[in-house]
Amino acid sequence: MIRHLLHKALSLALAACFTIAAAQGQTNALGRVLVNQAGYNAFESKRLVAWGIPDHTKFQLRTASSGKVVFEGTISNYAGDFTAFNPQASGEEYIAEVPGLQPSVPFRIAPYLQELLSTKLAYDFFADVRGFADLAEYNPAKVYGGGPSRDCGAYTLETVFETMLYASNPALFDRWTGELGQGRMPDLIALILWHAEFAYKYVSYNGPVQERHGWLGYAGTPKMNYDYWNTLDQLAAVCAAYHSFLKPYLPEAKYKAYRKLCLDKWTEYDRHKVVRYWTYSNKWVDSGYQEFNEMGHAYGQSVFSNLFMYLSERNEKDGQPEKYLQWAQQSAEDIIRHWDFNNPRHMWWIRNAEHITPQALAFFLLAAPDKAPPGTKEKLEAWLEHILAKTKNPWHYRVHSDTEWAHPKTKELGSAPALGGSLFAAAHLLKRPAAREIAWSQINFVFGLNPLGAHFSNKSPERLAIGGYWDGVEYGWPAAHPDGYGMLGRVRGTLDGSPLDKDFPRKDASTITAKADTATDKIGKNAYATEGWAISNRGWMATLTFSALHSIELQVLNQQRTPVSRIKPHQPLTIQLRAPLNTDSHKKDSGWVNIVDAKGKEIKLSLLETGPDTGLFSATCTPAATGSIRISYGYWGFGKQVTIQVEP
Repeated sequence: MIRHLLHKALSLALAACFTIAAAQGQTNALGRVLVNQAGYNAFESKRLVAWGIPDHTKFQLRTASSGKVVFEGTISNYAGDFTAFNPQASGEEYIAEVPGLQPSVPFRIAPYLQELLSTKLAYDFFADVRGFADLAEYNPAKVYGGGPSRDCGAYTLETVFETMLYASNPALFDRWTGELGQGRMPDLIALILWHAEFAYKYVSYNGPVQERHGWLGYAGTPKMNYDYWNTLDQLAAVCAAYHSFLKPYLPEAKYKAYRKLCLDKWTEYDRHKVVRYWTYSNKWVDSGYQEFNEMGHAYGQSVFSNLFMYLSERNEKDGQPEKYLQWAQQSAEDIIRHWDFNNPRHMWWIRNAEHITPQALAFFLLAAPDKAPPGTKEKLEAWLEHILAKTKNPWHYRVHSDTEWAHPKTKELGSAPALGGSLFAAAHLLKRPAAREIAWSQINFVFGLNPLGAHFSNKSPERLAIGGYWDGVEYGWPAAHPDGYGMLGRVRGTLDGSPLDKDFPRKDASTITAKADTATDKIGKNAYATEGWAISNRGWMATLTFSALHSIELQVLNQQRTPVSRIKPHQPLTIQLRAPLNTDSHKKDSGWVNIVDAKGKEIKLSLLETGPDTGLFSATCTPAATGSIRISYGYWGFGKQVTIQVEP
């Protein structure tokens, strides 16, 4: 990104004040105004952190090009809010200034900025991290963990979250083709199908893998070598997606084979229930048998898998959807009764799998709201209250306790990157806008609004060379494991680390005890502070998925430009879709909606953006026949839908 003259001058000043380590670390990140380095979405929450600055101190935003002051606010609890600032010019950059601190790095404010920066990288990661691109050559024994993604087993649940990602904003993914797919097949669809075929091929694999941190099985039973049972969870998501959006790409015979495997082995693989004490870990962070764990079974995983089978089976003449719905309800009831927010084994201790529990309840309320068991919404709200109480600090970081904010050795990446998705879901379903603000803070935290002032991904030349990094980020994570178990050095969109407990200052600038420069730490000493993992990126992908619940709107307007639900035949309708589809800020982009007419015929109606970078897409149609017309965009509760009655 080309910087303007003032930006260059500020960069020189910053360089004089900061020692920028070769690994992108900073010796005094807390000495400057901290922001989301890439920028913020227009009309969404926007914050900065000015550590050690007293309340009521003024802060300013200036344009990077001219230095003009465009916004003023005041500091409160070391943070400043500028949500009200929504400039029309999305190409401008801004710098935040606070007396006593160095200025922030330049950042942008634009419609859907974060989704458009991050969404493709979110699934690019899972394309790059496959052990073998060609399943004909795949050898689980040669892949660490033996799973489809390096450094994981079959518990990564790629298709579960990839299918939800597509369902949340499908037209966006339809424009990215040619890298993995053939013809017009979206690359994300091709990736889903690759993971589905992996799950089908290795559904009963229980052979050797390179290495494991633990063993698999119930206490007192023989240990399994490989977590093959999770392959059915992957196939269940694909079966549901077949009836929603995969039919043009997945042959019917292949779908039937996937479905038959699920039907035949569902109870044999304990897919029908919540499973406890499934894994035994010898890792120092969670040694012993675990009630729930990121390896094997997450709390809420069975809600997802049984709901997917329910969504699939209700489309089959010989289907048994009620059976899977009952299992999903029983799994949700288990969460409602037993999920203990004060039990670390149900929360942060399960690290990268923690996000699955609240998102499973949310998915039930999205995909089958009238079928969710009593207490589902109330349990989600209780979780939300717990999280809001734990995020009352300038960073909006979810802390463990008053004395331990993060794990002193490893928090891995299961907190902020994934927590945003759970908060987006809860904010939407419970109509709690305050939770939405905290959700955006988790994204900000990933993008450098944290005590180290660094994006969670190492900004390596290798990633830059393959288009695998976020535009506009100056400081990446101080260190990385390019040749670790996951071999993530040349993987696009990798998250490498997050702050440890020692990195958080506690009181004020005069009592800072945290190291602000982990570049001086040896990688081996703090391995989990500086090494990513596939399921860390899964949680990040989930955050981007659930953010669409807020960012997408669908309206149908009459000739007077007011929303309408009833019209007469031959009266024109304007369909408007607001969505993160404005990938090119210099031209009008396109989108589409699905329309089912009164006779049940389905068509895909193309929409055109109203102007460059507006994120608003529109088209006009004129229904002729009487009856009910359903207009929709997206799937599985992520979608928006409007029904119009054409009356005689």
